[in-house]
Amino acid sequence: MVRFDDVWLKYRQETQAEDAAAPDVLRDITFEIPDGGFRWLTGRSGAGKTSLLKLMTLTEHPTRGRIDILGTHAARISRRDAAMLRRRIGVVYQDFRLLHHLSAYDNVALPMRLARRNEAQIHADVAEILRWVGLAGRLEAKPHELSGGEQQRIAIARAVVGRPKLLVADEPTGNLDDEQAQRLMMLITALNRLGTTVVVATHNLGLVSRYPAPRLDMEDGRLIRHG
Repeated sequence: MVRFDDVWLKYRQETQAEDAAAPDVLRDITFEIPDGGFRWLTGRSGAGKTSLLKLMTLTEHPTRGRIDILGTHAARISRRDAAMLRRRIGVVYQDFRLLHHLSAYDNVALPMRLARRNEAQIHADVAEILRWVGLAGRLEAKPHELSGGEQQRIAIARAVVGRPKLLVADEPTGNLDDEQAQRLMMLITALNRLGTTVVVATHNLGLVSRYPAPRLDMEDGRLIRHG
């Protein structure tokens, strides 16, 4: 389960005086997503979607309010436990965040190796997911040898290969053509049916209408719709 209760967030610049008033980028955010739920996260650029996802993935911490992620009170866990919790969360970033010295195969395998899975299982799972995203022939390619759409598909494969309990995706179809976007949504909805809680941020309202699910609508740092 994911639960936000009266959550506020402000970013403080390193050069900012201690008593300076930083603007709130998120204000009074309250919602709950049950285990195995699916939510679209929508809103214009600058509405606060990415900031909300950062809180959900423990990249940022709230200025005030309570956040529970997968049954854990996120503000009260140790750094070690936070790292363990992140291993249960798959994240698709807008900027991909691939490691450029690693091949496509090794980028996708990385979270499974961090979780100390055996190499035989890693090979089977990575090969299967790369076939699914249409990149079975690009296993040894480095990120700079891949197109933007191919890099996006590698990032998606890396996020889902370990079958996370929570999948958070920030504009995952932004660099994909319609056919690949549909293929991705088939994968995401299949994971959701298997019990993964899913949150997908998107500007693509056509995609939202094609795959109806409850929405979290953001506007100016506030949640204006939930459901």
